[in-house]
Amino acid sequence: MSRKNTFHDIVRRSLEKDGWTITHDPLQLRYELGNLYVDLGAEKILTAEREGQKIAVEVKSFLQNSAVSEFHSALGQFISYRTLLDEQYPDYVLYLAVPRDIYTSFFAS
Repeated sequence: MSRKNTFHDIVRRSLEKDGWTITHDPLQLRYELGNLYVDLGAEKILTAEREGQKIAVEVKSFLQNSAVSEFHSALGQFISYRTLLDEQYPDYVLYLAVPRDIYTSFFAS
């Protein structure tokens, strides 16, 4: 299992403040070559009349010199995780957490 990302605890606390219950830290995904780990699994009960939402969050800090290289790495992980989540945890939605400045300068353009 890899070391925690620089922003892991910040994302976790933010989810908890928003009412999410962290159910997995990390969320383990099994496949034939070994295991992969999504940073966080979380669940939030919306109301008594609605089912709970379940999310998996992969946290990326984008601290390397090349945002493009980091993006390619994150995209590859995201695709792998989404494929395995669909098989093993079909009720989870996968999200990628990135710093705000990276989101606005790289992802939102």
